[in-house]
Amino acid sequence: MRKIAVLTDSACDIPPELEKQYGIDILPFVITLDGVSYVERRDFGFDEFYQMLRSAQGVPSTAQVTAIQFCEQYCKYVDEGYTDVVHVTINSTGSGTHDAAILAQDMLREERPDHKLNIHLIDSHTYSYVYGAPVVQAASRLRNGAEVGYVCAELEAAFARQEIVLSAFSLKQMKKSGRISAAAAFAGELLGLRPIISLIDGVTKVEDKVRGDAAVPAAMIKQVRKRMDYPDGDVHYMLGCTDIPNVKELEKLCRKEFGRGPDAVFKLGAAVASNTGPDAMAIVYQGVPRR
Repeated sequence: MRKIAVLTDSACDIPPELEKQYGIDILPFVITLDGVSYVERRDFGFDEFYQMLRSAQGVPSTAQVTAIQFCEQYCKYVDEGYTDVVHVTINSTGSGTHDAAILAQDMLREERPDHKLNIHLIDSHTYSYVYGAPVVQAASRLRNGAEVGYVCAELEAAFARQEIVLSAFSLKQMKKSGRISAAAAFAGELLGLRPIISLIDGVTKVEDKVRGDAAVPAAMIKQVRKRMDYPDGDVHYMLGCTDIPNVKELEKLCRKEFGRGPDAVFKLGAAVASNTGPDAMAIVYQGVPRR
């Protein structure tokens, strides 16, 4: 009889209640801010971290989950009799976490030479609840008896279509993380310009710039409409945000444009907000399959 674990990292931003409900194992990132290190999901909540960012002198840095941590988790699964683990990681082009998981598999062969654990490692190619939501769905399907191969294929298909349009109202973190250039950040702060940024397969691109916060929601929706792919007309989307009030206007306009509300409105966790800053929001939708 198969015994299957679901493993991911804390950048997934899966709500704690769903983590517990579906028995998902989440290994945390470490966030360092103004010389103090914190463990994501343990040392602060979402809103608390946004306030920490706003009052900080510097910008945060994140430390990926290490190969040793992954190997220890894999060893635990072997020792507890698991036959399979579905392991989904944060985007591999933006973090070394996926590579650490690959290295952990080699380490596991040294630690448990005779192990029979099947590790199904999947690169999400994205961030936040954009991969957290499919992971929750995968855990639910596995609990209801779905085959591992079928669930993994579903995950790969979802990640081949997921796209993000986002905007940040404070550009300090975006400049530091390299998401936009220092010159663009300076001009944005000086002129009140707000970037409209796409994130596809882990690659960010500034698609447009608008003047003033009020112009952002409509510009985001315009960009989404260019790429959204729902041939049957049944539109699905999610909204991600920090604690800014602007998301209310975004949701209002999305309901009008798409004829329905979002499937979920989720908070951006520390690993993501460390790069976007504490004042950001995003639309998550499906585009044409890319792989």
